[in-house]
Amino acid sequence: MREPPLVTPDGRYIVVRGRLWRRANPDLTDADRTGLVAALMAARRGVRKALAASDAAALATARASVDAAKIGLGERGPVWWTDGAPDQNRRLAHNSSYGEWYGGLAPPPAGAVLDRR
Repeated sequence: MREPPLVTPDGRYIVVRGRLWRRANPDLTDADRTGLVAALMAARRGVRKALAASDAAALATARASVDAAKIGLGERGPVWWTDGAPDQNRRLAHNSSYGEWYGGLAPPPAGAVLDRR
């Protein structure tokens, strides 16, 4: 079983292969989160189906649905935190404000999803 991803000390991001990815808004209710995750998974299945069918219109619709679900979850769009800190989504961890923290971590175990590039 794979280890859970590394989470920044403030809980805003996970680190996957050395890159920051914004986490879902922790203030969402369980019902809201469950509904948005279900919508996201359905939209991703729609992307796969549209790609297989080479259906450009369906692909655009499915990708828009993925985006809407991710915005609802707080993984895209306006940040969910209120302290004014900038969004560092998709930045390399070592080139971000988390660089010192990230650089000070112990090396990941072999086969881990972390990458310190």
